[in-house]
Amino acid sequence: MLETAIEAAREAGALLKLHSGKARSIERKGGQETNLVTEIDRRSEEIIIDRIRRKYPHHDVLAEESGGKERHSDYCWIIDPLDGTTNFTHGLPIFCVSIGLEHNGEIVAGVVFDPNHDELFTAEKGKGASLNRKRIRVSTADRLINSLLVTGFPYSLREEPDEIIRHFNNFLLESQALRRLGSAALDLAYVAAGRFDGFWESNLNPWDMAAGVLMVQEAGGKFTDFEGNPSTVYKKAILTSNGLIHEQMMEVLRRGQSVKK
Repeated sequence: MLETAIEAAREAGALLKLHSGKARSIERKGGQETNLVTEIDRRSEEIIIDRIRRKYPHHDVLAEESGGKERHSDYCWIIDPLDGTTNFTHGLPIFCVSIGLEHNGEIVAGVVFDPNHDELFTAEKGKGASLNRKRIRVSTADRLINSLLVTGFPYSLREEPDEIIRHFNNFLLESQALRRLGSAALDLAYVAAGRFDGFWESNLNPWDMAAGVLMVQEAGGKFTDFEGNPSTVYKKAILTSNGLIHEQMMEVLRRGQSVKK
C-alpha cells in the first residue's frame, strides 16, 4: 500500500511541477478570498484516486476536493492532491502531495512528495520515517530559544485574528526564529527530518496532516493538541515537536489563550 501511495504521489507531483504558476482556472472555496482551488488540484486528485482505486477498489477515500465522508472499509486513504495551492498559483516552489492511509482509525502509512526538490518523505507505523529511502530523526534542540519553529495561518484568519496573532508574536519572541511556508504537510515533514524543531497551527483538516503527523511520530517526535492531550487528525488544533521542547511550546500557547479568557 505504501508503494501505491508513492507511485500516486510521484505521478501527481510531476503534474504539479509541470503546471506551477500556470493555472488557468482559479476559484475561491467556502466564500473565502484566500482559499484557492485550481483545475490542477482536481486533476492531481483524479490521478491519485485512480491509482488507488485500480489496486484497492473497496477502500474508502477522504480527499480535499472530492470529499468522501461515508465509511465502508477498514481502510481510508486521506489525500491532499496539492498542499500549498497559493504558493503553486504564484509559481513559488513550496508545495507538495500528501497521502495518508488510515486503518481502523489509526494512521499506518504516509507519503509527502515535494516535486520541486524531488524529496519523498515516507513513514510506516512502527517502521520509522524516511527521506528518499534514508531514515530521518527529529532534532535534538532542547531549548525554545535555540529552536526554529514553523506555523501556518488559517483561511479564517481575518474572522478571528487575535489569538492566532498572539501565538505568532509570543513564539517570535521566545524562539530562535519563526517561519511560515504555506504548506502544513511540508512543515510536518520538515519537523520529522529535523529541519524544524516544532510546528503548531489552529485550523487544519485531516488531509493537511494525516501523512505528516505519522512522520513526526515515527521520527521520534510528539503530536498532541495545544493542551498536550493525545490527538487525532480530525481535531483542528495541532502541536508537534521534537518532544524536547513540547512543554515549552505548550506554555507559550497557554499564555496566548489566557489573554482571551
